[in-house]
Amino acid sequence: MKYEEIAKTNVNDHTEGRNGLTYLSWSWAWDTFKRLCPDASYEVMKFDGLPYVYDEKTGYMVYTRVTVPSDELTYEMWLPVMDPSNKAMKAEPYTYKDRYGKEHTVNAATMFDINKTIMRCLTKNLAMFGLGLYIYSGEDLPEMTDEEKKAADELKKTITKKEADILGKTLTEDQKAWVVENYHVNTLSELTAEQYGKIMKTLNERETSK
Repeated sequence: MKYEEIAKTNVNDHTEGRNGLTYLSWSWAWDTFKRLCPDASYEVMKFDGLPYVYDEKTGYMVYTRVTVPSDELTYEMWLPVMDPSNKAMKAEPYTYKDRYGKEHTVNAATMFDINKTIMRCLTKNLAMFGLGLYIYSGEDLPEMTDEEKKAADELKKTITKKEADILGKTLTEDQKAWVVENYHVNTLSELTAEQYGKIMKTLNERETSK
């Protein structure tokens, strides 16, 4: 399977945005990659029997290796274990201050965090073969048409005053604070149309599940 063919795969329906980053579902990514490259295999690299490397100053790092024998290709990838704010997790909790001087605590890493990072590392590893690589390049769509580019640009525009007012009336104060911090904006009006859509979708799903 050629790189160009794999890179054309649109992964957008299987991603999730979080803290300004885009994550691709590892189960969907592996299933799709195996269908494209049936002989592919992956390995979680181990060090003294452990699936990670740890340094008390910098934290944890995990590594994966993906091989496609038919193409005679093997790529490796690595990824640090991070908390929801993308701060390196260590064996003990620690605190840091954000740009506003507010103090935050980073919890100690658990095996759950390490396991989750390993699967994200695998997904990033698959990007080296082309699957979803455009996500890491900051692109929204692979080989977009003019119409698709126009639609993507619309999603990047900030929301209208009416939409900001709707969010302001719908969200609790704690939810507003979470949105502002995790989407790295100063006010709700700075959110993009895409972010607004995801927030409203989440709120609607929560309302439906009640």
